Amino acid sequence: MTADSDNSEVEQTFQAAQSAFDRGNYREATAGFEQTLALVAPNSILGGEVQMWLVTAYQAKGQMSDAIALCKKLTHHPDLKTRKEAKRVLYILEAPKLKSRPEWLTQIPDLTGLSESEMGDRQTKGTAKILAKPLASKPKPTPIVEPVDRSQVNTKDNQFVWVALIAVLIVLGSVVWTGWSA
Repeated sequence: MTADSDNSEVEQTFQAAQSAFDRGNYREATAGFEQTLALVAPNSILGGEVQMWLVTAYQAKGQMSDAIALCKKLTHHPDLKTRKEAKRVLYILEAPKLKSRPEWLTQIPDLTGLSESEMGDRQTKGTAKILAKPLASKPKPTPIVEPVDRSQVNTKDNQFVWVALIAVLIVLGSVVWTGWSA
């Protein structure tokens, strides 16, 4: 094979793997990224990029231990950009998982059991609705209003109202004057 055909094969394999990833086919994407990695030098810039995609595919596929192991390896990659990205992603992968309450989530109905005609009917009639439990409304507590000590309030006239009123009159007067002279 020539260098040009190798390059086009790498490009095609890499793009096919990215396309599979975008479609949500993570098994195919993982295989494609691993195949692309076999065709490039792992310590090259492209090799680093392919491996970062592979980390993401592992994560999406649920292979967290593989994703973390590869990401740790990439923190020592010769390319600075790859090292920085690997450290950032590793920080995210190793972050503790937060627990969420069920009421924070919206349940999306499973429509996989519907036939094609039922799916078409739902889409054309606009009857596809998400059913969610209504939240129990709790009475809001009334705020406590503290009394104001009037001796502490500044009641001195600061002339702002008069300055603003004069400014408005000048602007209106100039608009009327230019309207008549035009």
